[in-house]
Amino acid sequence: MALLPVSEAKARLLARARPVEATQDVSLADANSRVLAAPLAARLTQPPFDASAMDGYALRAADAPQIGAELSVIGTAAAGHPFEGSVDAGQAVRIFTGAPVPEGADTILIQEDAEPLDGQRIRTKFAVTVGRHIRPRGQDFTEGETVLPQATRLDYTHLTVAAAMNHPRLTVYRKPLVAILATGDELLVPGSIPAAGQIIASNSFGVRALVEDNGAEVLDLGIVRDNRDSISAAVDMARKANADVLVTLGGASVGDHDLVQSTLKAAGMELDFWRIAMRPGKPLMVGSLGEMQVLGLPGNPVASLVCSLLFLEPLVRTLAHLPQRRREAQAFAARELASNDQRQDYLRATLTPDEGGNLVADPYRKQDSSMMKVFATSDALIVRPPHAPALAAGAPCPILLLRP
Repeated sequence: MALLPVSEAKARLLARARPVEATQDVSLADANSRVLAAPLAARLTQPPFDASAMDGYALRAADAPQIGAELSVIGTAAAGHPFEGSVDAGQAVRIFTGAPVPEGADTILIQEDAEPLDGQRIRTKFAVTVGRHIRPRGQDFTEGETVLPQATRLDYTHLTVAAAMNHPRLTVYRKPLVAILATGDELLVPGSIPAAGQIIASNSFGVRALVEDNGAEVLDLGIVRDNRDSISAAVDMARKANADVLVTLGGASVGDHDLVQSTLKAAGMELDFWRIAMRPGKPLMVGSLGEMQVLGLPGNPVASLVCSLLFLEPLVRTLAHLPQRRREAQAFAARELASNDQRQDYLRATLTPDEGGNLVADPYRKQDSSMMKVFATSDALIVRPPHAPALAAGAPCPILLLRP
């Protein structure tokens, strides 16, 4: 099988992706980062009455046509405690922020602009105008008004307005379920003491974080050994859980100890492709097992994360009804870059602004796909297309932002 270009591989992966349409009813307190499955309309009008925006006095603007007008204070209005009467000529009501504006009043004189006099009277020290410092009924939203559209990913601002619209529960899309399976006789969980030939498994934690950051849930299938029965049992667990995606880490190639692909094929997987013209990450496997998408990531940690960024993230966001993240940007090379071969290169690099505010990308000199420290301290990946000629220092170069 010939190496597949990255763009074609991504297009083929996403062509079969279908957003999850199942919905769930969740409490407002549990709705953070969930995606609305239907437009959300207000159940009431906000504010429900003309409300004072300031502490001061509610009065009729016609009674204070100029500075120095005197008025009688006939009562008090506070939030939750409205004044029951009405304001007539020459009268005012002491009012506090959030209180309903009494009937008859059409303006608010803030307290700093009122001079208290004897006998429950005030004198104006500032000109008033009709409607000043009054929040009119329905200024924010009205009953029946659609405020949040379908497919909104809810954050703290959306949850605040949903609560104000009197919604204790929200209908959201079910999160896609991504099963993650690490394979390898050499792998141990963090905290273990490795024996000769063993290493600590790390890929699954980064992949899990990326999946959850993009709106999905994770089913952790743990680490299985390099034998068909163990792999088959883990795959059965993913199928019984109705996982939308099965992500395997390592073992997707066709070496003597790479059993994932052959085991999945024996279980009925339809293989789409598995070799990509990219570095790091050539042995990427894509297929389907019934309704479950299968994405086999390389075992090398950095290759695994780069492939997750390029393929798993857009797949999960499609399933989760989320728009794709814009990671593409342009920078200028900090130093000369060598010509490239037939595989698209993704060079880990740091970013710094130049005097003009442009991004300057400086690639690490060591780009081995097992070096996690370099990846963790990088800001971006410099994209080097297949057969790209040498690039001079200072020349523009495309990048992918690791933290957009």
